[in-house]
Amino acid sequence: MDKKRVVVAMSGGVDSSVAAALLTQQGYNVIGMMLRLWNEPCKEASNRCCTPYAMAQAKRVASILNIPFYVLDAQIPFYNSVVKYFLQSYLNGNTPNPCLICNREIRWGYLLNHALAIGADYIATGHYVRNEKNNQGQFILKKGLDSNKDQSYVLYVLNQTQLSHSLFPLGQYLKTEVRQLARDFNLPVADKEESQDLCFLADEDYRSFILRNACVEIKPGIIVNSQNKLLGQHNGLPFYTIGQRKGLNISSESPYYVIKKDVQNNVLIAGKTEERASKSLFIENMNWISGTPSLTSSNIKVMVRYRSKAKPCTIQEINSTKLRIDLLETINDVAPGQAAVLYQDDICLGGGIIT
Repeated sequence: MDKKRVVVAMSGGVDSSVAAALLTQQGYNVIGMMLRLWNEPCKEASNRCCTPYAMAQAKRVASILNIPFYVLDAQIPFYNSVVKYFLQSYLNGNTPNPCLICNREIRWGYLLNHALAIGADYIATGHYVRNEKNNQGQFILKKGLDSNKDQSYVLYVLNQTQLSHSLFPLGQYLKTEVRQLARDFNLPVADKEESQDLCFLADEDYRSFILRNACVEIKPGIIVNSQNKLLGQHNGLPFYTIGQRKGLNISSESPYYVIKKDVQNNVLIAGKTEERASKSLFIENMNWISGTPSLTSSNIKVMVRYRSKAKPCTIQEINSTKLRIDLLETINDVAPGQAAVLYQDDICLGGGIIT
């Protein structure tokens, strides 16, 4: 029987490199593929996902593993799906997580389609998650064993078809073990630092990026409190995020935080510490990974930011794609545009976008 063919999304980092090495060791027919993503003109060296150096590192790893390596040009679909979404979300008063869109549209859309077109059975990434089957034969997405590295939050967008073609070799490992595996495989990326920034921003402040790339004029306006009392002036709503304290320039004995953005009237609403708390939230564009679970279960938790602590909650279904989530304890700085992802023990049930 022919060996199963898998395309590994390589970035030149330690995680994707070890994923490729493990799959090669396990007998798969491995192909390394790097996505060439969009960057601003004349900033080719700043996109963290695909700098010339990162490409050279990925190519070097592929050579050591004796696997073919290709670069797939995804600049146009990335710009149209991810960058435009990022910009428009901020202009709409939201705080987006573009990695969610990239995973759904680019990695498990554009890349997966290309992988299947060349006869691959799977794509694989270096995400710290586990892909298993339940008793009904459905694929379920489980948290990675390394709780400090678990990335299920950003993969709640996946469906059964995508998971049926997905491998996550690192889900069973701790990050320290992955770095040691890189040394065992003699890979030159074992000690490479991780990037925490959005790839197309690199180290730059997102405000400068928006200012250069937004298609509309960003206008200053007023800051008021929840009683509509004038507190100051803002520089443009896209430059502020929910929970932000610094940069408001409000004279007060106790601190003010951004609690809401009124886009229609171009008004920023600020509040004191006690006004930051939310006890309920609405989410829409809901994606259930393995079908709708019992919403009356007592052990469902919600995570409202990447790497935040999941909190106990109850759920009320409004329609097939919209939910109301009531929290058993308050959460500060719940931001429209971010994802709310639901868990039952270590299983990621799915999620949606906070409205």
